Amino acid sequence: MSTNAALDASSTFSGALSSLAAPPEVVAAAREHLRALLRLDTTNPPGNEGPAVEYLARVLDDAGLSPQVLTSPGGRPNLVARLAGTGARRPLLLHAHLDVVEADPREWRHPPFGAVEAEGCLWGRGAIDMKNMAAMGAAILVGFKKAGVQPARDIIFAAVADEEAGCTEGSGFLAEKHPELVAAEVALGEGGGFSVELSGRRFYPIMSAEKGLVWLRLVAEGPSGHGSMPLGEGSAVATLSRALAALTSTRLPPHRTETAERFIRALADHSPLPASAVLRLVLQPRLRDLVLDRLFPDPALARPFAAILANTASPTVLRAGSKTNVIPSRAECEVDGRTLPGQTTEDFIREVEAVVGPGIRFEVIQAAAPLEASTETPLFRHLAATIRRHDPEGIPVPYLCPGFTDAKSWARLGTTCYGFLPLRLPASIKFADMFHGKDERIPLEGLDWGTRVLWDALLGA
Repeated sequence: MSTNAALDASSTFSGALSSLAAPPEVVAAAREHLRALLRLDTTNPPGNEGPAVEYLARVLDDAGLSPQVLTSPGGRPNLVARLAGTGARRPLLLHAHLDVVEADPREWRHPPFGAVEAEGCLWGRGAIDMKNMAAMGAAILVGFKKAGVQPARDIIFAAVADEEAGCTEGSGFLAEKHPELVAAEVALGEGGGFSVELSGRRFYPIMSAEKGLVWLRLVAEGPSGHGSMPLGEGSAVATLSRALAALTSTRLPPHRTETAERFIRALADHSPLPASAVLRLVLQPRLRDLVLDRLFPDPALARPFAAILANTASPTVLRAGSKTNVIPSRAECEVDGRTLPGQTTEDFIREVEAVVGPGIRFEVIQAAAPLEASTETPLFRHLAATIRRHDPEGIPVPYLCPGFTDAKSWARLGTTCYGFLPLRLPASIKFADMFHGKDERIPLEGLDWGTRVLWDALLGA
């Protein structure tokens, strides 16, 4: 059979499969798996992903999927399982990380590891970021296996550790030490597929690009002394404080990227006046700050929009001194830096230096390059079409994710990565507020919708 004939045959086969709706037991299983995973505290550090990996391994092993557990040198377990396809197309990697960021129970309305069901939602750290993908992925693979479904591609399912601390013990370890298990043509993970309400319209960003990572340590040094005799502006603490005051009050310069521009123009094309005009204005470098600070149609969205138009720098960890009566000779701050496609670590440091001024030394803690994939691919078009089938009023758009994901690791293997974690949210719940925020929760109806969409997407991929 010729290559073209094989592709035509696989397209026909995939089209027939895509008409098979997700069975109710698969949708129910995704809920069950998410409840179980949310009850496991996998806060990173230290991670403790072991119980979550063990749970998923039992689920997949019981269905005959023969999962493999691979432990990093740091003792962090990762799970990989594969559902065989026809081989008409190269494999697809479906990935989710099992670690979560910290959650202070005093700030939450329900315990962050209680998996409480209330107000139509399932509450817990990881409900959005991103144990929901692990739950849906496991439920769908088991559903495919039980139904005898054989898609056009092998589907590789990876549930990994350590994404929240830089991916070293998770996807980075798998990509470096076990590439034969996770190598794929395309990968689907976090960073897109969720609904966003803007000016009365419902959009579904599909991540085709993500920012790079530059974690910096800013260091100021000065004379030490007794706390009873202030050193004034010459102290290390004072120098660092001035630098951070400037950094937190100044946006870094805007830069054009194809993905962010396409995203914003698509929103403008489908929004009524005056929102459409304001969205187009935010792409003008000289007007960016005015639009974001005073004119933006939804002030709650101004912050994530600002993050896709420029490199960003967020001070996160401060250290200085160890005794109240001693003026320290060193003060330091860790800065979470994110870089746009086309920008380098050196570009980012120059921009930060220009803001903070003299007297600060820079140390690079960790860095990873930004990613940008084409949206002119059959898979991207398929993902967009799948969204439209399940929500005819929804508008899928390409998206630049301001954070980083495990896609950084998979891309090193030549994999094209998209963020597609489908989820339909009511207008009252903002995705950006749930991500690393307090009271993280997922609407159960939105989870059910996402499971059906992901089932459909994987069948036809």
